[in-house]
Amino acid sequence: MSARDFLIRGLLAGLLAGLAAFAMAYVVGEPSVRAAIAIEQAGEEHTGEGRVHAGTAEPAAADEVPRSLQSTAGLLTGILVGGVTFGGLVGVLSALALGRLGRLGVRATSLTIAGVGFVAIYALPSLAYPPNPPGVGMSDTIGVRTALYFLMTAISLIAAITAIMVGRRMARRWGAWYAGLAAVAGYLVVTLTAVALMPAINEVPAGFPATLLFNFRIASFATQLTLWGVLGVALAELGHRLVRSRQPEARELVDASA
Repeated sequence: MSARDFLIRGLLAGLLAGLAAFAMAYVVGEPSVRAAIAIEQAGEEHTGEGRVHAGTAEPAAADEVPRSLQSTAGLLTGILVGGVTFGGLVGVLSALALGRLGRLGVRATSLTIAGVGFVAIYALPSLAYPPNPPGVGMSDTIGVRTALYFLMTAISLIAAITAIMVGRRMARRWGAWYAGLAAVAGYLVVTLTAVALMPAINEVPAGFPATLLFNFRIASFATQLTLWGVLGVALAELGHRLVRSRQPEARELVDASA
């Protein structure tokens, strides 16, 4: 079994995960997005933005993408690209990690890698810089916010990889259970310290509904959880079937060489 075999199955698992995440985002997340856009547009009308002196609304820009397209084809494309990308990455990492994480089998290895990805790439960085709906944030700080978010993601990923490597070494002396606990504790200490030290950015308007903000962030969490959860389960099953299909070939090679 090569990394290419797991890569192909990871891409397929990522595609399935993207479809499931799109369904979650459209059903659960879109109502919050539409409500936030309505509040943003109402604020622009109140301040006089987007109007002409004659009292008629400005025509939409020629290159502006319709909201109906953004919430369907645009959303689907973005999530599918992310799902396939993460699926390929998790597939390759699962192939490399197979047999190197104690006694974990194919399914457990794939689920572990997907779980680490969810925590390191989304969950912990979101503690420092949670997602915000439309109308929250200022355009002149988007560059700084994006850079800080990616910096936090990089810290989280490096800490996760380091924790896994150190945990493998400690397992030889302490055993898998205690080494695993120590690795998780070390990762949490590093990342939570980084969260506490990173610059805080709070650009939520004073009058923005707290319930809407909460619902949007819950929907974002549910979408990412669906993406990574389906990815892990699908890859676990596909990888397990791959290994089982190759076992007869391995036994035949052993018998022929005997």
